[in-house]
Order: sequence, then structure tokens, then C-alpha cells
Amino acid sequence: MHPRVSLHQVAMVDRETGPFLDFCSEIGVQHVTLVSPRLLHASELHAAREAVQHGRVRIGCINHPFALQPDLERHAESATGDLIRVIDMAADLGAPSIYLITGGRGALLWEQAAERFVELLAPCRDHAAARNVALLVENASPLTVDIHIAHTLPDALRLARLAGIGLCVDLHACWVEAHLREKLAEALPLAGLVQVSDHVPGDRTTPCRAVPGDGAVPLETILRDVLDLGYTGLFDLELVGPRIEAEGPAEACTRAAHALSNILTRLGA
Repeated sequence: MHPRVSLHQVAMVDRETGPFLDFCSEIGVQHVTLVSPRLLHASELHAAREAVQHGRVRIGCINHPFALQPDLERHAESATGDLIRVIDMAADLGAPSIYLITGGRGALLWEQAAERFVELLAPCRDHAAARNVALLVENASPLTVDIHIAHTLPDALRLARLAGIGLCVDLHACWVEAHLREKLAEALPLAGLVQVSDHVPGDRTTPCRAVPGDGAVPLETILRDVLDLGYTGLFDLELVGPRIEAEGPAEACTRAAHALSNILTRLGA
């Protein structure tokens, strides 16, 4: 398995962290993205710590929902304290980064919601820097407007710059954008993670991800651009939706990891 392949826990979020990490180790995936709600359980944090200490896997990133209760407009200051706790967990696990789902905007205009996100995040930025953990914000499908505010790559980059943090580039959310290579050239210097999946035209549910090679995303072309533009980090498989469930998460994840590994090998990553 190519050493830059990572697997996101969301594909098997019904499994506890220990069995998920065992699965990754069995199929040869060396890096994972974990979800913070699971790590808030002491037993699952312990399982992650044990896996890292025994060298079975490395935690490449942690995914954290920031201000979802209920949104950026009405969220209490607890969002800041919750993220500081996750930063400490990331540092404990040796995870280099945390990528954030911002929370929805409520009745705020985009600019107002961005300002609120920056305000809530500010106390966390210095703490993360002190613990050597990078904070990232992703671009996400507009169908997630209830939980996120950055839905194009330029908007995610704009938000990252306003907040003084980095980027998680989700190719599933931006592969259809015009002038993608030019946008990637601007975004990748801030990127701490690139996420990979495919899309089958006609799928209109959310989420609606597919195993690389099963859909219409020109992944090899895009990944060649990503590599040519100097990105040196992990490629994270985020697999979730009806196609993944129908095939079975273990089967879909195994097939996806090998497909992505083969692409990266062909491209000389």
C-alpha cells in the first residue's frame, strides 16, 4: 500500500476506534483520519493511543465538528473549549492536524458567519500552535449548508486566510469547478490534507461518494496536478453514502485504498 494513502473513520463510524484501526493495519493502510466525537470516549482514545504506541498506524488528522450546536449564529462559547480539548488529544496522539466543519450560518450572511467563526476560533489558534497541531478548514458540498459555510475552494481559502489557519482540500466538493488547477495552485500552499473519492453522475443524495475509479471524477489528472504543484501530504479516502453501504464498508475501503495506491504509484508520488 502506498504510504501516503489515508483512510477516514467516517466510512466505518459504526465501529469502535480500536477495530477500525485494526482493519486499517490489516489492509496495509498506514495513516488514518479519526473523528473527534468517538475520541471523546475514554476507551476509544485509549485504543487510538495503543495503536500509535505499537506502531500499527499513524493518526494523520482528526475531523472535528466545531459549532454545530446549533450553528455559528447561536452557538455558545463551548465551541472554543471543546476544540481546545480536541487539540490536546491530537497532540497526545501525534496527529499533525485537525480539520474543521465550521457549523451552519443560521440567519447570518456569509461574511457575518465567517467573522463569528474567526472569533470563536481565535483562542484555539495559539493553543494549537503551542501543541504543534495545525488547524484546517475544508471545502464541502453546498448540500451541507446546515453544518458548514465554505462550499467552494476559493471560499474555503478565503475563510482559512481570515482565520489564519490551513486548508483541507476535498476534491469531491470541488472537482467540477472551473480553472481547478489554478485554484489548487493558490490553495495547496495552505493544504494540510487532500481528500479523495469519486462521484457517479446521477447520484443526488448527500453524502454520495464512490470508490475511486467507479465514477466520473478525473482523479488521475487532478492528482497529477496536485503532485506537480508541490503537495507532499497525505491523500485521505473519505468514503460514505449509499454506494459504500451497499458494497459493504470493509470491501469498499479495501478496494478504494488499493485503487488510490495504484494511482499514486503510477504518478510517482
